[in-house]
Amino acid sequence: MIHYHGTPITPISALYELAGRNFCVSHARPDDMRRVAAIASSFMLDNGAFSKFKRGYKTDWNSYYAFCEEWLYPGAWAVIPDVIDAGSQEQDALIREWPHGHRGAPVWHMDEPIHRLVRLTEQWPRVCIGSTAEYWVVMSEIWQRRMDEAWTELNKHHRFTPNIHMLRGMQLSGERWPFGSVDSTDVARNHKSRDLTALQMAERWDKVQCPARYQPVPHEQLELR
Repeated sequence: MIHYHGTPITPISALYELAGRNFCVSHARPDDMRRVAAIASSFMLDNGAFSKFKRGYKTDWNSYYAFCEEWLYPGAWAVIPDVIDAGSQEQDALIREWPHGHRGAPVWHMDEPIHRLVRLTEQWPRVCIGSTAEYWVVMSEIWQRRMDEAWTELNKHHRFTPNIHMLRGMQLSGERWPFGSVDSTDVARNHKSRDLTALQMAERWDKVQCPARYQPVPHEQLELR
């Protein structure tokens, strides 16, 4: 399981403490892009849809395509454009327009049909999962039930666990769903306000792994957060 630490991380000295780790750089905040490319073990490029959704901004996808064209180094990958709380047809249209092939990963939103998630995992080497308004509270009962439904269906269609990335999902490290990778801006946002350095926070996250296979839990045993 790979933990991608969101940027920008300030001061710059704190970012350099994390040299050799994995990073997430958003098109909405590309401040650290050159530094990350120089020090990262690997990195992912985020399309900035979540940040712009919260602010009510529209995304210039051609600008994002150009950003990816410049920075899709070997080992790097990008989140294919998506629109939060839009329909499946609009999401699929954005996937068809994506110009960089399997260097990108499409997004399945939790309010979309699960058969779309299955289809995406059959067509793409990596698929992202994103929360939506209906499933906004991670680890709530409704969120856990939906995630269990998704992984139960994935198990039926895949001999091996598909490569799933959970967007903004660092807190799910160590939980029962077998994510291949997660990202979060926890280190960037909180390292100044806690008794841990940025490096200590990253080390704490990176040590916690998800299982290799999904094992369902009876819903009466759900632990709510």
